Amino acid sequence: MFKVLRNVEDVEDVEGILYIALFLNVLSLLNTLNIPNMYTYAFEKLDVWQRGRELNKQVYDLSKLLPNDEKFGITSQIRRASISVTCNLAEGSGRTKGKEQARFSEIAYSSLMEVLNLLITCVDLNYIQQLEIDKIRPLIGEISHKVNALRISQLKKHLQQKAAKG
Repeated sequence: MFKVLRNVEDVEDVEGILYIALFLNVLSLLNTLNIPNMYTYAFEKLDVWQRGRELNKQVYDLSKLLPNDEKFGITSQIRRASISVTCNLAEGSGRTKGKEQARFSEIAYSSLMEVLNLLITCVDLNYIQQLEIDKIRPLIGEISHKVNALRISQLKKHLQQKAAKG
């Protein structure tokens, strides 16, 4: 019924031109309404990614307690490590091979351990109290278990993909 038009000269009749004009007007109207993209990507559906978002908020809040002279040191490092957890989960979800997905989950786990290490270092340097780590540690534990479960699932997918190839 519809044919793809490369340019306006491909339209053979006035009715076709009216359809194009109507279509362009509808597109313009939708753009002015600022309707958000309703598509949800795979990583957004992961509970572990959602929990990682919560970790990011808590790490950013905690890092505000660090001294100004650590702005380009521990503050920057702990924020980047925390963001790396969710970024690697997101990037891994975009891969089609289970082995590649598992590698990104492994990196996310490593970044999570880096966050915990930096928090412990902050206590050692008297930048924060142990109580602050005690508040965030259950979330880190939850995320670590979920990342490991996700990785195991991805490795199973890899084995299935490998078996399917023969």
